[in-house]
This record gives sequence, structure tokens and C-alpha cells, in this order.
Amino acid sequence: MMALTTTPLYPEIWTELSHNDSSPGNSTDDYEDYPDEHAELRQSLNFMSLIVYCLAFVLGVLGNGLVIWVTGFKMKKTVNTVWFLNLAVADFLFTAFLPLSVTYTAMDFHWPFGKFMCKLNSTISFLNMFASVYILVVISMDRCVSVVRPVWAQNHRNIRKASCISLGVWLWALVLSSPYFVFRDIGASYKNEEILNCFNNFAFSDDYDTKEVAELRVFRHQAMIVTRFLLGFVVPFAIIVTCYAIIIHRLKRNRNLASHSGRPFKIIAAVITAFFLCWAPYHIMALIEMVNNAAAEFSYTLDHVTTIGVPIATSLAFLNSCLNPLLYVFMGQDFKEKLRKSILTVLESAFTEEVSRSNHTYTNSGLTSRSKEKSYSDAEV
Repeated sequence: MMALTTTPLYPEIWTELSHNDSSPGNSTDDYEDYPDEHAELRQSLNFMSLIVYCLAFVLGVLGNGLVIWVTGFKMKKTVNTVWFLNLAVADFLFTAFLPLSVTYTAMDFHWPFGKFMCKLNSTISFLNMFASVYILVVISMDRCVSVVRPVWAQNHRNIRKASCISLGVWLWALVLSSPYFVFRDIGASYKNEEILNCFNNFAFSDDYDTKEVAELRVFRHQAMIVTRFLLGFVVPFAIIVTCYAIIIHRLKRNRNLASHSGRPFKIIAAVITAFFLCWAPYHIMALIEMVNNAAAEFSYTLDHVTTIGVPIATSLAFLNSCLNPLLYVFMGQDFKEKLRKSILTVLESAFTEEVSRSNHTYTNSGLTSRSKEKSYSDAEV
């Protein structure tokens, strides 16, 4: 049985995470007088959220905008720049919509932007999550193939195919995020009819008393959480881990190959690690909340965990969208060199494919298999 409070904890763009949402779909007369034990904590967490949102907006828009400018207009287009350009676009779209979330939280969770923007805001958020993780999957697979089959990759890997694959990733991400556009709705808070909440209406109904309608809401809610966890986290990271296990195994067997693979390998490994650390708590909190609400006996210990954990986990997910440009800068080259160079040079250095710095030249017949492998590793590990 859910314990509901009279004040929303976190009815943000991911309100389905919080069982304390006071939106219409979660209110019942049985709990209107339930004591709000976390009111002061809630206020502190919401204030923290506002700070994180503003920080993510400023750093994300400026950082990702700069990455888009450099990779899209200032650098020679390569397969690498196609991958990182799409990753930056996904993060830029998300951070560009953050002022809506800032306003929503600052106005005590009143949504003044209408139903369409409520739907679009949530959809963009999950579009960013799915697009980012599957772009990382594509990058990992690309690098794995480049290491294991360097000659084949050199002959078949090009900008046109990378662009088509990127388009496919965006379409797949749009499919996975479309349910959030369908189910998102606005309605008056049961505590104050003048306050409009942006929430998930999983039954497309204002009927909150009928057992069948309630069961439908719960089923769809659980289905979306499980699907998001599997397709947005478990499966992608299983593929990524497998790819990098193969890469590491190959590099250990070929030290010459490893010596030319350090910096690009570290950059993408850092990006993947940051994504994992930022999104893992979010998915864990969602599963804890779902299990607790479905349990025969509601656990107030887990309730306290989600009360604290949900806003922190969601804030981490927000911050991920502004971390990548910082990683590109601080891992693109030695720190002392970065102090002597402009930010554009640093980003360009981080993204430039190593093949442009190699003295080796690819020919169809003039390179041995070993020298081909070494040259290609410079470009794409």
C-alpha cells in the first residue's frame, strides 16, 4: 500500500519515480491526512535540485554547444566526430529544456506551460537517455570491430554509414521514449486545485476509484519501469562491457597496438563510466520504489531511502548531460598543455582521429596485415 503525503516530493519530469507525487493519478482520500514526516527534508532536496538544474543548464548548454560547434563546423568530419556530435546534440537538447524544470520546481510544482510542453519535456528527457546510451553502444561496437578486424573496418567504415547508423539510433530512441509523450498529462493537484501537476496518467482516465482502472495504471507503470531498466540500462551496458572486454583482451595480446590506443580509449571509457555512475542510481531508485509499492507490506525504511535517494539520483542523471564536454577537455591531453591552448584546440585535439597524426598510409596492397592493424589502431581504439 502506498504512503502518500500532502506535498509532492519530486513531481518533476520523472514523477513516476516518486510515490509522494500529489498529482491526480496518485491521490486517494484515505491518505490526505497522512503526516508529512519529510517536509523539511523535502524543501532542502528541492533547493538542491534547483541548484543542480541551473548548474547543468549553464554548463550543458555552453559545453555541448561548443562541442557541436567544433565537431560540426570547425573540424574535418570523421566517423569519430559523427559519434561525438550526436552525443553532444542529445545532451544539448536535454539541457536546453532544463529551464522548464527549474520553473516547475521553483513554483512549488505548478506546471504553467500546458499539456503539450508537459509531454514534450518528459519525452526529450528520455530521448536523451536512450539516444546517449545507444550512441555509446555504437561507439563501443565500432571500436571493438576496429581492434578485432582493423582491415575490414578500414575498408567498410565511413562517414555516410556512421550518419545512417546515428539516424537509426535516434529513431530507436524516439520509439523507446514515445510512451512518455502518450501517458504524460496535466491536472489539478488534489491538495490545491489552482496548482497544475505534470504527471503520468497511465490509464487515460480520471477514474481513480475503480479497481480495474487502478490495476491498469499499476501494470503500465511497472511495465515502463522494467522496460526502461532493461532496454535503457542492462542490455546496452551488457553490450558495452562485452565490447571492451574483447578490446582489453586484444590489447593485452598486442602491446604495440595498446601503445597507440591510450588516449582515445581513456576518453570513451571515461564517458561510459560517467554515464553508468550517473544513471545507475536512477534506475535502482525506480526499481526500489516499484518493488516497495507492489509489496504486500509497505516498507517505511525503503520509503525513507527513496525520499532521499530519488532527488539525488535524478540530479545525478541531470548532471551527466554536462559532464562529457568537461571529460573531453580534461582527458584530451596533458593538463599543462591545456593551460597553454585555447578551449577549441583542446576539444579538437580530443576528437581528432589519431590516423591524421600517423605517418602510416593505408594502401590496398602496400601494407602488411600487422602494419595495417597498427595504423588503424591509431585511429579508432
